[in-house]
Amino acid sequence: MQGKFLQPTRRGFIAAAGATAGVLAAPSILRAQGQSIAVNSWGGPWLEAAKAHLFEPFTAATGVKVEIVSPVSFAKLAAQVQTGVYEFDVTTLGAGELLRAEQAGLINEIGEPYPGGLFHGGAGSHAFATVIGYNANKFPEGPKTWADFWDVEKFPGARSLQRYPARILPLALLADGVPMDHLYPLDIDRAFAALDRIKEHVVVWWTAGAQSSQILRDGEVDFCGIWHSRFFEAQAATPHLQMTWNQGQQERAYWCVAKNSPNREAAEAFVKFATSAEPLAKFCIQAEYGPLNPDSMQFVSDEQAKRMPTYPANYAQTFEQDIENFGGDIAEVSERFEEWLAS
Repeated sequence: MQGKFLQPTRRGFIAAAGATAGVLAAPSILRAQGQSIAVNSWGGPWLEAAKAHLFEPFTAATGVKVEIVSPVSFAKLAAQVQTGVYEFDVTTLGAGELLRAEQAGLINEIGEPYPGGLFHGGAGSHAFATVIGYNANKFPEGPKTWADFWDVEKFPGARSLQRYPARILPLALLADGVPMDHLYPLDIDRAFAALDRIKEHVVVWWTAGAQSSQILRDGEVDFCGIWHSRFFEAQAATPHLQMTWNQGQQERAYWCVAKNSPNREAAEAFVKFATSAEPLAKFCIQAEYGPLNPDSMQFVSDEQAKRMPTYPANYAQTFEQDIENFGGDIAEVSERFEEWLAS
């Protein structure tokens, strides 16, 4: 496990403020006119929030311009390290990709950005959750568990899940009755057997966050396993949509620096800035994430915190993906999943 989310402390807050000040007092090389770094980033609301609260403020503080390379691509990270031809210096990865990147020697070692903030070479940025979103006009009570989501007699209708087995297999096991605290290591065969029962009712296996929001908003599906931030995006346009935090799957996103980046010093300074308390808090508030730096919560109101997966009342209803104790080779499971979809 990656551990519990840390709680903010006054001492930690002072330390975090000092770390941010250290970035702002960046060495002269970072203030050289014309220097830039390239950041491999997501799009949509994520990019809008990152521009406003991470990229542009970092440039204002250091003089280092941030160029954007989208979308996030593990394959490009591997290719550029192998060839020495770099498209980007910094990227953001989930835990599974981060472990693969570390094992393959694709990322640089970096310093701990804040106490407890380093995981396999990545600096902890934010948490997000996969939750059940549903049409409350048709189902006022809604499905409250993944067993409900799988129950097509009690909740008839079109469904959607992400085409991403590392996220979907734990949900299948929950639907099959495995308790949240006994999911890992995953029983891969049992998960696929559970998926067999729902397969014909999943009309869309979504591959992009914007797609999941759109199909739920437009009524193409009645139920969707969706990232909480994308659910709130859909609900803003379609108020009759509802969700539950119950049995939500928490994941963490990390900033990391490409191995042998030609702009390593500036890249590491950006990572330090992006995970410092106030910039990270502002980014998470706009993008609807939960900051992993506990001192960021000093800048988050209680009402804002209630929409975050890291809010104690929400977090207590969820489980964390345990990629270190997955239960099988992720690459092999992914190949099996694609073959299962095609069968």
